[in-house]
Amino acid sequence: MTHLQGIAASSGIAIAKAYRLEVPDLSYSKNKVDDPDKEIKRLHEALDVSKSELEKIKEHTKKSLGDEHAEIFSAHLLVLSDPELIQPMEDNIKSDNVNAEAALDETANMFIDMFKNMDNEYMKERAADIQDVTKRVLAHLLGAEFPDPALINEQVVIVAEDLTPSDTAQLNKEFVQGFTTDIGGRTSHSAIMARSLEIPAVVGTKDITKQAEKDVMIIVDGLGGNVIIDPTDEEIESYKQKRAEFEEKKQEWAKLKDESTVSSDGEHVELAANIGTPDDVAGVLENGGEGIGLYRTEFLYMGKNQLPTEEEQFDAYSSVLKQMGDKPVVVRTLDIGGDKELDYLDLPDEMNPFLGFRAIRLCLERDDIFRTQLRALLRAGVYGNLKIMFPMIATLEEFRQAKAILTEEKEKLINEGTDVADQFEVGIMVEIPATAVLAKQFAKEVDFFSIGTNDLIQYTMAADRMNERVSYLYQPYSPAILNLVSNVIEAAHAEGKWAGMCGEMAGDEIAIPILLGLGLDEFSMSASSILPARTQLLELSKEEMKSYKEELLSMGTSEDVVAFVKEKANLA
Repeated sequence: MTHLQGIAASSGIAIAKAYRLEVPDLSYSKNKVDDPDKEIKRLHEALDVSKSELEKIKEHTKKSLGDEHAEIFSAHLLVLSDPELIQPMEDNIKSDNVNAEAALDETANMFIDMFKNMDNEYMKERAADIQDVTKRVLAHLLGAEFPDPALINEQVVIVAEDLTPSDTAQLNKEFVQGFTTDIGGRTSHSAIMARSLEIPAVVGTKDITKQAEKDVMIIVDGLGGNVIIDPTDEEIESYKQKRAEFEEKKQEWAKLKDESTVSSDGEHVELAANIGTPDDVAGVLENGGEGIGLYRTEFLYMGKNQLPTEEEQFDAYSSVLKQMGDKPVVVRTLDIGGDKELDYLDLPDEMNPFLGFRAIRLCLERDDIFRTQLRALLRAGVYGNLKIMFPMIATLEEFRQAKAILTEEKEKLINEGTDVADQFEVGIMVEIPATAVLAKQFAKEVDFFSIGTNDLIQYTMAADRMNERVSYLYQPYSPAILNLVSNVIEAAHAEGKWAGMCGEMAGDEIAIPILLGLGLDEFSMSASSILPARTQLLELSKEEMKSYKEELLSMGTSEDVVAFVKEKANLA
């Protein structure tokens, strides 16, 4: 029995055996063989098993995430059936009498290097496909287990160093009861997606992968941030009871699904949800979301081997807008960079990608990508209440340039005789301190602000939110952050505009009373956080919270703020 403390990243309690999600050791020895035909047979057996797995993964991805996400696996299947790749492997085995592992690896690396150095974008994309699929084939040749989240067919708790967004997207809630990782925080993408999927998660345990063996029983307490390896029977029973109590609480929250979000003194605020794909909308509606405050469109671009077309994007955006009806949908334009990479764009490595060529900076330089997305959004806007938001805006010039491109594309579509959204708002994410400081100037030109606290906090505190050693500086309740947030809200209201928040802070029980008092108009969060937040807001007086504003903003430490709020808002 081992107890680990991590960060509670997604609420709930999971009790199941461990499934270790790790790339196996793929090292091998190059050997001479006496029977080349036997090696060729081994190669084809490994190819066939890999194809079968990819077919299952493709089908699962199609059902859970849609055709666009499944297309990458179609590309992988084509690679495994390509005679131009397979034949040289067979020839290598026959001519050099080498084992299948060496023939596979050497041939694959030859093609990967060749394609990577070509100017043709399609060929560069094929290099990534070959690299991905040949790892799987090599694992089967070596008898190593290649982990596939989509193929899990029994109840497990995922144990990993970290989970990529594509890993998390493949998780099947029916079988994956929860997950726990060595690294990460509440604002890591795996944690955010876990909340969207409503899978209990504890991250940042530091060494869960060293402690938990395959198939050992694990308890993941996503409420308290605890992980118990090989628990006693008494601990299992105790956590089963906690899980039942949590489920009862969720049933109570569910009664508020169709209620409006009103404070105890009758002030309405909007509770919206953050989503990544059209399939997430069902969870928003099931949890009583009053809108979508952040549609992360980058997931349309990830897990693929080429840019999504205008039609693919139009289908996705119009699907979300249709499902939401007249409820507002804030769509963030492409936000790639930092920890979100696209292999097929072949962007240069940067010393500090979070402060580098990303989001609106990339879109303004690669305006061919940006214009395609804006056209799709403008066309889809006729189906609902569209709001367009530009990320990572640092200067007024950037906003003006982005808006000018949007206006140009709208005029082009109208001239082409295409129906486009007539009325829609254009706003920005406030995630750079410079923008928060200049909020008065921005408020004269934007239609709304949405505060992205995940990045605003790390940039203000100069502390990487993914770095465990400086995690103590990631302080959502720091008076420095609260003063910036207050400045943004006041600037918006002075110009008759609205201000929302789409960072994880918006769904935090300590932050909610503070934000209510600061006058935040829209709180956008993971869908699973909406009903708990509504329950809390119903019991808070906006006027009372507002009366504490000046005292909170003048405090010196995050600890002072937390202690004050817990007392005044009756939080345990």
